[in-house]
Amino acid sequence: MLPCRAEPLEPSKNEDQIACYILMKNTFYSLRSLLHIGLLWFTCSATFSQAQSVPEGLLGDWTLDLESRLPGWMRVEELNGKPVVSMRLYIGPLGPYEEVDISEGRLSFSLKKRKADSGKSRRVEVGLTDGRLDGTIHRALADGSSETESFSGRKIPPMPENAPDLSRVRFGHPVSLFNGKDLTGWVPHEAEKIMGWSAKDGMLVNATPKTDFSATGDHANLKTEALFEDFWLHIEFLIGTQRNSGIYLRGAYEAQVVDRDSRMQGLQGVGAIFGFIPPSENAGKPGGEWQSYDITLVDRHITVVLNGVTVIDNQPVSMPTAGAINTDPSAPGPIYLQGDHTSVSYRNIYLAPVIRE
Repeated sequence: MLPCRAEPLEPSKNEDQIACYILMKNTFYSLRSLLHIGLLWFTCSATFSQAQSVPEGLLGDWTLDLESRLPGWMRVEELNGKPVVSMRLYIGPLGPYEEVDISEGRLSFSLKKRKADSGKSRRVEVGLTDGRLDGTIHRALADGSSETESFSGRKIPPMPENAPDLSRVRFGHPVSLFNGKDLTGWVPHEAEKIMGWSAKDGMLVNATPKTDFSATGDHANLKTEALFEDFWLHIEFLIGTQRNSGIYLRGAYEAQVVDRDSRMQGLQGVGAIFGFIPPSENAGKPGGEWQSYDITLVDRHITVVLNGVTVIDNQPVSMPTAGAINTDPSAPGPIYLQGDHTSVSYRNIYLAPVIRE
């Protein structure tokens, strides 16, 4: 067959030229169709993307109210035009979850599994109904059955734009939270668990046989009956070598309690706001020695002085840590001590509240 040439046909041209002309004509229309399809796809994709944007009212941080009363927290963001959700249920994983489906303004995604959830899968569906957050958690169980739990939520005010000027903050007179004689002012958080807390020789002591670092145990956590807003807290602790506990500020942010040589370091080490803010240095002491914390919490910013050394200086903490029992930073909360971890002792517990104008 002769090479094709883009020139007008004349009646005298042979059959090869006629076939070539037909081929060129069909190719031209095919290319034009492909271009048209491409333009349609681009238009439809843009329209689809716009239709699937996260509703503006859903964006932000939420404290969750679950039917199970499990503490819950969620953040909805839009990053690079795609929805991203962070969500924690008590001590569960945080995410973030980037494989998020959107349908009719509602989001759905699968939660990561914990070891304790072996055989279970959990799918979350959440959105707004008449401006109010509502959602469900669908659990597929190992035996083939399923269960559904509903939840609602309240919007959390955004973080303050600037760190507080601590030189201008006024504190009230320090009050003692532990009288050294008994547990007046303190209650177990879980009434069904073993009570390992007692007052002994001027110390607040948690006695438990647990020695591993697992997240929960059969002994009760302890909390103050009183609830607090912003404050300065002084507390001294005695933790053994390779033992683990924690102090929750307002029931929301855990200050880690381990010895300086613990296998938990950095974000999980002594002086850290657990999992979020590492200490600038390891100012801890060996296991079996008394240590001290002086912690200031103002406007969701934390300063930590460990054994006289400032290891966190007025840093923001924008979300509750794992194990928090209060997930609303705008609400007061207790001083909350882990008792379901290992043995630990405390003494000289004083708190001075911030005085608001």
